[in-house]
Amino acid sequence: MSDAAAQRRATLVGLVAILLWASLALLTTATGNLPPFQVLAIGFGIAAFLGLVRATLRGAAGWRELRQPLPALALSTLALFGYHALYFIALKRAPAVEANLLNYMWPLLIVVFAGLLGGVAVRPGQWLGTALGLVAAVLLVTRGRGLQVEPAHVPGYLAALGAALIWSLYSVLNRRYADVPTAAITVGCAGVAVLGAIAHLLSEQTVVPTAGQWVVLLLMGIGPVGAAFWLWDHGTKHGDIALLGSLSYLAPLLSTLLLVASGRAEAHWIQAVAVALLLAGAWLSVRASRAPR
Repeated sequence: MSDAAAQRRATLVGLVAILLWASLALLTTATGNLPPFQVLAIGFGIAAFLGLVRATLRGAAGWRELRQPLPALALSTLALFGYHALYFIALKRAPAVEANLLNYMWPLLIVVFAGLLGGVAVRPGQWLGTALGLVAAVLLVTRGRGLQVEPAHVPGYLAALGAALIWSLYSVLNRRYADVPTAAITVGCAGVAVLGAIAHLLSEQTVVPTAGQWVVLLLMGIGPVGAAFWLWDHGTKHGDIALLGSLSYLAPLLSTLLLVASGRAEAHWIQAVAVALLLAGAWLSVRASRAPR
């Protein structure tokens, strides 16, 4: 397989992860009264368990794939924990659609950081794309009513923006460890489960999940907080990172549709405007990155 074909295939693998993440907001809101860190610990515990089962079935080769340099392990563990902790908090403390779309500024930031951290000068089109993303963010949190943000929702909005920053940085920095097997993400998932459990025990009251909530947690562990990270790890290491950043805007579009269709969020015309601005910003950023110098 040629290098170009391998890159296209890795980009498609990353796209599948994006599609899986479209279900994360809906599944998170479906956990109902479960505390954020408890959801984090259980979801990633399931993902880690499945990864360890795979390693066991593969024997010695499977366990060797889990080995990785300490910096690579630290990056994946802290990024996965920090991102999801903030994301779950955002969905619990702010309106689901607004928090979800604010979180999805990370695709735009990926494009910008790919240029900044990759030693490539950020072009005017990329800065314009970032500006459109900021305008979309303001529209989301104010609903076009000026800068009077609902005070009770501010922690959720800040958590969503923090999650976006962490995930975009991780996605770009992860390319530095392209030689680390994708299966090694299992160890990171286990680390996130442990950190989530510690944070839960220190700051939250345990709630026993209902049968329905266990089903939701299992689906999360298999899909958007399980297989999706394997796919994204491969995509960001070997695919077209700028194109993945642009394609990532499929996730908030599908995610918002799922939230509205399920009745867990109300449709509002501002959301459509914000999505359009985010898409325009992503398009400008990717177009600028591909333009000849």
